[in-house]
Amino acid sequence: MTTTTEHTSDSEGPAGDPPRQTRLIHTEATTEIPVHLLFRDDPDPAPVPLRPAVVGRRQGTGEQPRLRRPAPARPRPVPDTETGLTERRARVLPGAAGVLAGMSGLAGCLTAYAGTGPGPAQWAACAGAGTLGLLGFGGLARCRTGRALVLGLFGRYRGTVRRTGLLWINPLVPRRGVDVRLRHWRSEPMPATDGSGVALRTVVLVVWRVRDTARALLGIDDHETYLRECVEAALARVPVAAPGGARGAVQAAAEALTRLVAAEVAPVGLEVFSVQPVRVEYAPEIAAAMQRRRIAALDAQQRSSVLSSVVDSVEDTVTRLTMRGLVELDDYERKVLVRDLTVAFCAGREPAV
Repeated sequence: MTTTTEHTSDSEGPAGDPPRQTRLIHTEATTEIPVHLLFRDDPDPAPVPLRPAVVGRRQGTGEQPRLRRPAPARPRPVPDTETGLTERRARVLPGAAGVLAGMSGLAGCLTAYAGTGPGPAQWAACAGAGTLGLLGFGGLARCRTGRALVLGLFGRYRGTVRRTGLLWINPLVPRRGVDVRLRHWRSEPMPATDGSGVALRTVVLVVWRVRDTARALLGIDDHETYLRECVEAALARVPVAAPGGARGAVQAAAEALTRLVAAEVAPVGLEVFSVQPVRVEYAPEIAAAMQRRRIAALDAQQRSSVLSSVVDSVEDTVTRLTMRGLVELDDYERKVLVRDLTVAFCAGREPAV
C-alpha cells in the first residue's frame, strides 16, 4: 500500500484559470513595489530645504524655540596676590641717630657706674642707659646698592627699605634682604615644539628683575621658581623656530615668549625684559632622523641649484653659437650638442674626491 502526499503552492481555478499563489502566512499583507522608481535616473534631485539648528518647541506646551548659541569662552584668570599687598616705603632713621643713641647709652652706663655707690637709682639708670645703647647700636644696618630690605612685624608687612648707606632700623622688626638688580637666568634644556609639532630642546636666557619686593617675597613662596615655571609653560604654548630657521622666525618667537612671560609674572612683582632662546636642538629621540632629513634636503637643494646652473649654461652656449652663425644645426644635431654640453658641464661641476 503506497501513500503519496503532494504539497502544492499553486492551484488552478475553475474553468482553466491561471494558477493562484497561496499565502504561507495568512495574516500578511503584500504590496507591489514600483520597480521603475528604484532605477530612475534623476540628474536634478529635488532640493531639500535646510532649517536652522534650533530646538523646536513641543506642541501644546507653550515653549519657545531656543537657538543653540556657542558658549562664550571663559577668560583666563589672572594670578593675583593678597589684596592691598604692595610695596611701600618703610620708616627708618639715618645711621647717625643710632650711633648717637648708642654713644649716649654707653656714656650713661659709665656715669652711673662711676657714681658714689651702687644703689637702686644707679642700677636703674645703668639699665636704662644700657638698653638705649643696645637699641642704638643694634638697629644699625648697612644698606648696599642693588639690595632692599623687607620689614615685617608679627606677620604683617611694614615696608621696604631701598635707601643706601648706614641707616637705623628698629632692631625688633625682622628683615629680609632681596636682590633688586637687573639679573639674567639661563635655563637648562627645556622641552618645546616648532610650528609643525616637532619635539625640540631649547635653552632660554631671561633678563628680569624684582619690581615689587612685597609681592615677590610675600605673595608667593619662591619668585625664582615661579619664573622658571612660567617660562616652561610659555614654551609649551609658543612654537619655537627649528634649528636652522630664519632669523625673522626666531625673533618672532622671542617676542611672543617675552610678552607671555611678562604678563604672567607681572602680578607677583617681577618684571621681565626679554626671553630669548639661545640654543635650539632636536629632541634626542628624533635628533638622528631629523639630521638625516635635513642633510637630504640640503643635498636636494644643492643638486637643484647645480642642475639649474648647467641648464642655463647649455642654453646660453647653444644660443650664442646659433645666433652668431658659427654653426648651422638641425634638430638632431641640436639634441646631440645639448646632450654633450650637459654631460661636460655636469662632469666639470662634480666635487673632486
